[in-house]
Amino acid sequence: MLSYYSKLSSEVYDLDKYIGSTFGDIAFYRDRLATCKGRILEPGVGTGRTLIPLLEAGFTVEGFDVSDEMLRICRRHCAERGLETNVFSGKMESFSLPAKYEAIIIPTGTFLLLHEREDSIKALKNFHHHLSPGGKLIVDIFLQPDVTLNQASTKTWRTENGDIITLEKKVIEVDYIKQYTVSHHRYEKWRDGQLIQTELEHFPLRWYGVEEFRNILETTGFHSIIISADYEQGLYPTNAHQSITFEAVAK
Repeated sequence: MLSYYSKLSSEVYDLDKYIGSTFGDIAFYRDRLATCKGRILEPGVGTGRTLIPLLEAGFTVEGFDVSDEMLRICRRHCAERGLETNVFSGKMESFSLPAKYEAIIIPTGTFLLLHEREDSIKALKNFHHHLSPGGKLIVDIFLQPDVTLNQASTKTWRTENGDIITLEKKVIEVDYIKQYTVSHHRYEKWRDGQLIQTELEHFPLRWYGVEEFRNILETTGFHSIIISADYEQGLYPTNAHQSITFEAVAK
């Protein structure tokens, strides 16, 4: 099996989406959680890019991830800032906790990593189970327009000690019936012109139609659904390149 958010890809994520970086989502989530006085859960917490600003704003947030490397980085960032919380290993479709939460949040399309429809339905049911009555689910999705197969793109980052990390990405598969793509991400770390580390990541990603996802949420037991585009509350999407956020209430 190819690696998935292993050491190099997690390091790049932390360089590219560092703590404090935002797409407009941090302020949006903070505003939408303003009335939340109880516990908040972030599945797919990653390196803590969203979790840490919310903790610093006074919210009670914990999270989980499938990647031990991401969790290691998240714990380090929390420790550096003197923040205490619980972050742990878990999967969206199968985590089981005794607690109920006032809100569950999944920013930046992380939910789409569940590319199999059955797993995504299981995850939504699991979220509903872990929410208190009247609790909020807030989740971002995005579409995948203009998919081109086997066309590579490359990005480069420099680490603090001067190493160079390159990333070559290309979509190798698209299933228009089951609504997902699969990309290969090739990471390489270079030092003084020598390749010292490499990693190949298998990266599946699902997409949903806007009204399709609304219907799935309703079928799963959510109501009072608000759809927003590009983190503008209640602004219905008008083009395929916008970020789309769903806010739904558990029965």
